[in-house]
Amino acid sequence: MTETGDTRSATGEAREAPQGGLRLLMRYLPLVAPVLLWAVPCWVLLYGGQHWPFPVAVTGTVLFALGLTGMPLAMARGHGRRQQDRAAIVGDTLLGAVWVLFTWSVLLGVLLRLALTAAGAGDGQDRARTVTWAVLGVTAALLAWGYAEARRVPRVRQLDVPLPRLGAGLDGTRVVLITDTHYGPLDRARWSARVCETVNTLDADLVCHTGDIADGTAARRRAQAAPLGTVRATHGRVYVTGNHEYYSEAQGWVDLMDDLGWEPLRNRHVLLERGGDTLVVAGVDDVTAESSGLPGHRAHLAGALQGADPGLPVLLLAHQPTFVDRAAAHGVDLQLSGHTHGGQIWPFHYLVRLDQPALAGLSHHGPRTLLYTSRGTGFWGPPFRVFAPSEITLLVLRSPQSPTTP
Repeated sequence: MTETGDTRSATGEAREAPQGGLRLLMRYLPLVAPVLLWAVPCWVLLYGGQHWPFPVAVTGTVLFALGLTGMPLAMARGHGRRQQDRAAIVGDTLLGAVWVLFTWSVLLGVLLRLALTAAGAGDGQDRARTVTWAVLGVTAALLAWGYAEARRVPRVRQLDVPLPRLGAGLDGTRVVLITDTHYGPLDRARWSARVCETVNTLDADLVCHTGDIADGTAARRRAQAAPLGTVRATHGRVYVTGNHEYYSEAQGWVDLMDDLGWEPLRNRHVLLERGGDTLVVAGVDDVTAESSGLPGHRAHLAGALQGADPGLPVLLLAHQPTFVDRAAAHGVDLQLSGHTHGGQIWPFHYLVRLDQPALAGLSHHGPRTLLYTSRGTGFWGPPFRVFAPSEITLLVLRSPQSPTTP
């Protein structure tokens, strides 16, 4: 790969979304959400007509009260100034568990109760207790499955991506995408090594990491990230920052990835040359970089493409799918992103779509821009993935000029 371009910035190019009503919602959600998450299941499981014996009702209520008070405290100690990993594990696990419990308390508390009533099954107490056991059973099953999905080495998702401007010499170029590894409180050094071993079986021309490497500083999570240095690619390994780097000394992560042999594309580009044709591989800082206060950190696509031949196809790395509007305006051919985790724990998918133009997979934007959004390689916070499997992505670029292209 041939290096070109430089790191520049432009006022107004990196403005963080969301705005307006969604921002107001996000401001008050941390105050209201814990109460709803714990109070709704408590009522559905204990006080919705079940008439449990007094000791059962009291014990259940105490457990919900402990969860309501303990989860925020654990998360504050784990993710606040103290950064206590054990507290973070407890808080994150409780958050994931109560989210699933809340979801199915609402769904089964309404739908199953209506179905049982329509079928005339039992009296009110029988129906209420049936709902309770159904909610607990579904929640336990989904949490066990979701934990296994989160901790497993992701499956490889392969797809062909046709790019009309891609030269015939670049047909069949193999681009591997990993993203959102989120090395964190749970030590996943062995998992990281196995992910890298899987990547090395894919015969990649280019390997990309589109940010959110970890939760924590590079010094703190270095052992988990170290296997990234073993990743192999014929033409290069490139990386851009995600929003979580800017919570944890982003420049340290940029420097570490450089030390591990990855090319940080901070508002610059390199050239991938193959078979006599050239692909521009560009990258931008995350859209939250400007508000981080770090000198020189901001998303600047014009700077990333400065000096590139406008006739060449462009592959852009940008952590958040929301950047695709700017990519389309600049005529980018393919943007690779992560950030969404595919929703991670259903039905969080629908909240993600309020903030991002795509949840997962390949989508079209503007006259020629394609966006591929990965569901992510790791997980953030709660160690569960429910109806949102992780992935290692193999994108095979296809040129319309190649006679072998279907």
